[in-house]
Amino acid sequence: MRAHWAEKKTKGKTTGITNQIKDFYTLDQDTLWITFYRRRLYWCFAYPDVELLEDGTRSRRVVGKWNSKSNTGEELLIENLSGKLTKTKGFRGTICSVGEEEYLIRRINGEIAPVVLNAKQCLSSLEKSLEELIRSLGWKDFELLCDLIFTHSGWQRVSAVGGTEKSIDLDLLSPVSGKRAFVQIKSQADTKTFKEYCEAFATLDQYDEMFFVVHTPLGDISTWEIPDKTKILSTENISRLAVAAGLSKWIIQKNA
Repeated sequence: MRAHWAEKKTKGKTTGITNQIKDFYTLDQDTLWITFYRRRLYWCFAYPDVELLEDGTRSRRVVGKWNSKSNTGEELLIENLSGKLTKTKGFRGTICSVGEEEYLIRRINGEIAPVVLNAKQCLSSLEKSLEELIRSLGWKDFELLCDLIFTHSGWQRVSAVGGTEKSIDLDLLSPVSGKRAFVQIKSQADTKTFKEYCEAFATLDQYDEMFFVVHTPLGDISTWEIPDKTKILSTENISRLAVAAGLSKWIIQKNA
C-alpha cells in the first residue's frame, strides 16, 4: 500500500495517507470521531468492523447516529466553539487527530471550565448590580441610555430623543437591513398602556418593529400579550444590553 502511494506522493504525504488508512481499519469502538458539517460539530463512535459496499468502498457503521448536540442538549455550533478546535476542519485529508482533546470532550459532555464559569458568574453579578444603578438614573439619563444602546447596536437615529410625537421616543433605521423601528420609553406602564401603544404601532405601516422600554412595569410582564414584531425591554434587559454595548462605566459614572 505504501509503495503504491510512494509513486505519486512525497515521503511525508505517503506517510500521512497510510496512517489515515491504518486508523480507519484499526481504531477501536472507544475512539471518538468528529466532523464539521453546515457549521456544526458532529460526533459519534463507530463499530470496529469494516464493511465492503457494493461500489467497492468500505465503511464503518456508527454506533447510534452522528450527533450535533452535547450530552446536555446544547447545539455544537461552530461560532460557539474555540478556533483552536474548529481549525481542524481545514485539514486537507480524510482522517486526522484532534489537538484539543480535553476541550472537545468537555464541550461534548456539556461541562464548563472553572475559569469560564467564574467569568459567567462575574458577568451575571455585573448585570445584576447595574440594574439597581439603572433604576436610580434620572429620566433624561435613562432616555439617553436607551438611545446609546440602540446606536451602539447599529441602529441609526432618524429623529431626536423624545419630541412632540406622542407614540415615538426614538425613530430608528437599520442601515444594513433597511428596516425601520421606533422605541417608546416609559417610566411606568401596565398592560393597558402597553396595549394602547401596540394598537398605535399597528397603524404605522412604515415601521417594521416596535421596542417598548419600561423602567418600572406595573404588574407581571410575563403575562402581557406581546404581538408579532414587538419587543418589551425591562430594566433587566436594558442592563444586559448595556453591558454588551460597553456602557457599564457610563452607568456607574452617572451614579457616582
